[in-house]
Amino acid sequence: MHLLIVDDHPLFRDALGSAIRLAYPDAALHEADSIGSALDVLAAWRSIELILLDLAMQGVTGFDGLLSLRARFPRLPILIVSGHEDPRIMREALHHGAAGFVPKAVDKATLTQAIATVLSGALYTPPALAGAPELAPAGRKAPLAERVARLTPQQLRVLTMIRQGKLNKQIAHELGVGDSTVKAHVSELLRKLEVISRTQIVIETAPLAFDHAGHAHAG
Repeated sequence: MHLLIVDDHPLFRDALGSAIRLAYPDAALHEADSIGSALDVLAAWRSIELILLDLAMQGVTGFDGLLSLRARFPRLPILIVSGHEDPRIMREALHHGAAGFVPKAVDKATLTQAIATVLSGALYTPPALAGAPELAPAGRKAPLAERVARLTPQQLRVLTMIRQGKLNKQIAHELGVGDSTVKAHVSELLRKLEVISRTQIVIETAPLAFDHAGHAHAG
Protein backbone atom coordinates (compact mmCIF):
# COMPACT_ATOMS: atom_id res chain seq x y z
CA MET A 1 0.00 0.00 0.00
CA HIS A 2 1.37 3.39 -1.02
CA LEU A 3 0.30 6.59 0.77
CA LEU A 4 1.32 10.20 0.16
CA ILE A 5 1.67 12.74 3.00
CA VAL A 6 1.46 16.35 1.81
CA ASP A 7 2.45 18.84 4.50
CA ASP A 8 5.03 21.63 4.60
CA HIS A 9 6.11 20.90 8.20
CA PRO A 10 8.80 18.16 8.30
CA LEU A 11 8.17 17.37 11.97
CA PHE A 12 4.48 16.76 11.36
CA ARG A 13 5.21 14.62 8.31
CA ASP A 14 7.48 12.50 10.51
CA ALA A 15 4.89 12.27 13.29
CA LEU A 16 2.12 11.36 10.88
CA GLY A 17 4.32 8.80 9.16
CA SER A 18 5.17 7.19 12.51
CA ALA A 19 1.48 6.96 13.43
CA ILE A 20 0.62 5.37 10.09
CA ARG A 21 3.43 2.82 10.33
CA LEU A 22 2.09 1.57 13.66
CA ALA A 23 -1.19 0.62 11.99
CA TYR A 24 0.21 -0.23 8.56
CA PRO A 25 3.81 -1.44 9.05
CA ASP A 26 4.10 -2.59 5.44
CA ALA A 27 2.86 0.66 3.92
CA ALA A 28 5.15 2.59 1.59
CA LEU A 29 5.02 6.25 2.58
CA HIS A 30 5.82 9.09 0.21
CA GLU A 31 6.17 12.73 1.25
CA ALA A 32 5.71 16.13 -0.38
CA ASP A 33 6.09 19.62 1.08
CA SER A 34 4.01 21.45 -1.53
CA ILE A 35 1.24 20.87 -4.05
CA GLY A 36 3.77 21.05 -6.86
CA SER A 37 5.99 18.37 -5.36
CA ALA A 38 2.89 16.28 -4.58
CA LEU A 39 1.91 16.36 -8.26
CA ASP A 40 5.44 15.24 -9.16
CA VAL A 41 5.27 12.31 -6.72
CA LEU A 42 1.83 11.30 -7.99
CA ALA A 43 3.03 11.38 -11.58
CA ALA A 44 5.97 9.14 -10.68
CA TRP A 45 4.08 6.73 -8.41
CA ARG A 46 0.78 5.68 -9.95
CA SER A 47 0.44 3.05 -7.21
CA ILE A 48 -0.43 5.65 -4.54
CA GLU A 49 -3.85 4.81 -3.07
CA LEU A 50 -4.44 7.69 -0.67
CA ILE A 51 -3.32 11.29 -0.14
CA LEU A 52 -3.17 12.78 3.35
CA LEU A 53 -3.28 16.54 2.80
CA ASP A 54 -2.80 19.57 5.02
CA LEU A 55 -4.92 22.54 3.94
CA ALA A 56 -2.80 25.33 5.44
CA MET A 57 0.47 25.24 3.53
CA GLN A 58 2.64 28.11 2.37
CA GLY A 59 1.49 29.45 -0.97
CA VAL A 60 -1.90 27.73 -0.77
CA THR A 61 -5.11 29.70 -0.27
CA GLY A 62 -8.27 28.08 1.05
CA PHE A 63 -9.04 24.83 -0.75
CA ASP A 64 -6.90 25.54 -3.82
CA GLY A 65 -4.50 22.68 -3.00
CA LEU A 66 -7.32 20.19 -2.64
CA LEU A 67 -8.93 21.39 -5.85
CA SER A 68 -5.64 21.17 -7.77
CA LEU A 69 -5.06 17.57 -6.71
CA ARG A 70 -8.69 16.63 -7.38
CA ALA A 71 -8.51 18.16 -10.86
CA ARG A 72 -5.41 16.15 -11.81
CA PHE A 73 -6.27 12.91 -9.99
CA PRO A 74 -10.06 12.83 -9.59
CA ARG A 75 -10.24 9.14 -8.66
CA LEU A 76 -7.62 9.29 -5.91
CA PRO A 77 -9.12 9.73 -2.41
CA ILE A 78 -7.83 12.66 -0.34
CA LEU A 79 -8.03 12.64 3.45
CA ILE A 80 -7.59 16.11 4.93
CA VAL A 81 -5.38 16.14 8.05
CA SER A 82 -5.59 19.72 9.26
CA GLY A 83 -5.15 21.96 12.26
CA HIS A 84 -8.57 23.45 11.49
CA GLU A 85 -11.42 22.25 13.70
CA ASP A 86 -14.16 24.57 12.45
CA PRO A 87 -17.18 22.47 11.33
CA ARG A 88 -17.76 24.91 8.47
CA ILE A 89 -14.29 24.25 7.06
CA MET A 90 -14.78 20.51 7.50
CA ARG A 91 -18.07 20.58 5.59
CA GLU A 92 -16.59 22.72 2.83
CA ALA A 93 -13.65 20.33 2.45
CA LEU A 94 -16.04 17.41 2.01
CA HIS A 95 -18.14 19.50 -0.37
CA HIS A 96 -15.04 20.13 -2.48
CA GLY A 97 -14.36 16.44 -2.85
CA ALA A 98 -12.27 15.39 0.16
CA ALA A 99 -12.89 11.78 1.17
CA GLY A 100 -12.61 12.65 4.84
CA PHE A 101 -11.39 15.22 7.36
CA VAL A 102 -9.25 14.57 10.46
CA PRO A 103 -8.13 17.36 12.83
CA LYS A 104 -4.44 17.11 13.73
CA ALA A 105 -5.36 16.92 17.40
CA VAL A 106 -6.99 13.45 17.11
CA ASP A 107 -5.46 10.32 18.62
CA LYS A 108 -3.80 7.56 16.58
CA ALA A 109 -6.84 5.29 16.82
CA THR A 110 -9.07 7.93 15.20
CA LEU A 111 -6.52 8.58 12.46
CA THR A 112 -6.26 4.84 11.76
CA GLN A 113 -10.05 4.55 11.62
CA ALA A 114 -10.26 7.47 9.19
CA ILE A 115 -7.62 5.96 6.89
CA ALA A 116 -9.29 2.55 6.95
CA THR A 117 -12.69 4.11 6.21
CA VAL A 118 -11.42 6.06 3.22
CA LEU A 119 -9.40 3.14 1.85
CA SER A 120 -12.56 1.03 1.99
CA GLY A 121 -14.20 3.48 -0.38
CA ALA A 122 -16.39 5.22 2.22
CA LEU A 123 -16.49 8.84 3.33
CA TYR A 124 -15.01 9.58 6.76
CA THR A 125 -17.02 12.25 8.57
CA PRO A 126 -15.37 13.65 11.71
CA PRO A 127 -17.35 13.27 14.96
CA ALA A 128 -17.21 17.06 15.40
CA LEU A 129 -19.77 17.38 12.60
CA ALA A 130 -22.35 15.35 14.51
CA GLY A 131 -25.03 17.81 15.52
CA ALA A 132 -23.18 20.77 14.00
CA PRO A 133 -25.43 23.15 12.06
CA GLU A 134 -25.49 22.77 8.30
CA LEU A 135 -23.94 25.42 6.12
CA ALA A 136 -26.25 28.19 5.07
CA PRO A 137 -27.41 27.64 1.49
CA ALA A 138 -25.53 29.64 -1.10
CA GLY A 139 -28.70 31.58 -1.84
CA ARG A 140 -28.56 33.17 1.60
CA LYS A 141 -25.36 35.04 0.80
CA ALA A 142 -25.62 38.76 0.31
CA PRO A 143 -26.16 39.71 -3.36
CA LEU A 144 -22.94 39.72 -5.38
CA ALA A 145 -23.08 43.46 -6.07
CA GLU A 146 -23.43 44.13 -2.34
CA ARG A 147 -20.44 41.93 -1.53
CA VAL A 148 -18.27 43.56 -4.21
CA ALA A 149 -19.29 47.00 -2.92
CA ARG A 150 -17.54 46.15 0.37
CA LEU A 151 -14.16 46.05 -1.37
CA THR A 152 -11.66 48.90 -1.27
CA PRO A 153 -10.18 50.21 -4.56
CA GLN A 154 -6.94 48.30 -3.87
CA GLN A 155 -8.87 45.09 -3.16
CA LEU A 156 -10.73 45.56 -6.44
CA ARG A 157 -7.40 45.79 -8.26
CA VAL A 158 -6.23 42.59 -6.57
CA LEU A 159 -9.55 40.95 -7.50
CA THR A 160 -9.07 41.91 -11.14
CA MET A 161 -5.58 40.39 -11.20
CA ILE A 162 -6.76 37.18 -9.54
CA ARG A 163 -9.41 36.91 -12.26
CA GLN A 164 -6.57 37.26 -14.78
CA GLY A 165 -4.85 34.24 -13.21
CA LYS A 166 -1.92 36.16 -11.72
CA LEU A 167 -0.01 34.79 -8.75
CA ASN A 168 0.61 36.70 -5.51
CA LYS A 169 4.19 37.54 -6.52
CA GLN A 170 3.02 38.97 -9.84
CA ILE A 171 0.32 41.00 -8.10
CA ALA A 172 2.82 42.30 -5.55
CA HIS A 173 5.19 43.36 -8.33
CA GLU A 174 2.50 45.20 -10.27
CA LEU A 175 1.16 46.98 -7.19
CA GLY A 176 4.62 47.71 -5.77
CA VAL A 177 3.83 46.07 -2.43
CA GLY A 178 5.11 43.07 -0.47
CA ASP A 179 3.81 39.51 -0.70
CA SER A 180 2.40 39.78 2.83
CA THR A 181 0.30 42.77 1.80
CA VAL A 182 -1.14 40.84 -1.13
CA LYS A 183 -1.92 37.87 1.14
CA ALA A 184 -3.75 40.23 3.49
CA HIS A 185 -5.79 41.59 0.56
CA VAL A 186 -6.64 38.06 -0.58
CA SER A 187 -7.77 37.17 2.94
CA GLU A 188 -10.04 40.20 2.99
CA LEU A 189 -11.41 39.30 -0.44
CA LEU A 190 -12.30 35.82 0.81
CA ARG A 191 -14.02 37.28 3.85
CA LYS A 192 -15.89 40.10 2.13
CA LEU A 193 -16.97 37.99 -0.84
CA GLU A 194 -18.03 35.16 1.51
CA VAL A 195 -15.99 32.52 -0.30
CA ILE A 196 -13.23 30.15 0.79
CA SER A 197 -10.73 29.93 -2.07
CA ARG A 198 -9.23 31.88 -4.97
CA THR A 199 -11.03 29.50 -7.31
CA GLN A 200 -14.36 30.50 -5.78
CA ILE A 201 -13.42 34.18 -6.10
CA VAL A 202 -13.12 33.69 -9.85
CA ILE A 203 -16.32 31.64 -10.11
CA GLU A 204 -18.41 33.98 -7.96
CA THR A 205 -17.30 37.15 -9.76
CA ALA A 206 -17.46 35.66 -13.27
CA PRO A 207 -20.72 37.53 -14.09
CA LEU A 208 -19.04 40.88 -13.36
CA ALA A 209 -17.19 43.19 -15.70
CA PHE A 210 -14.93 46.04 -14.60
CA ASP A 211 -14.67 49.41 -16.30
CA HIS A 212 -11.46 51.47 -16.61
CA ALA A 213 -12.16 53.12 -13.26
CA GLY A 214 -12.28 49.72 -11.56
CA HIS A 215 -16.03 49.79 -10.93
CA ALA A 216 -17.86 46.47 -11.16
CA HIS A 217 -21.05 45.94 -13.09
CA ALA A 218 -22.94 43.02 -14.59
CA GLY A 219 -21.19 41.64 -17.64
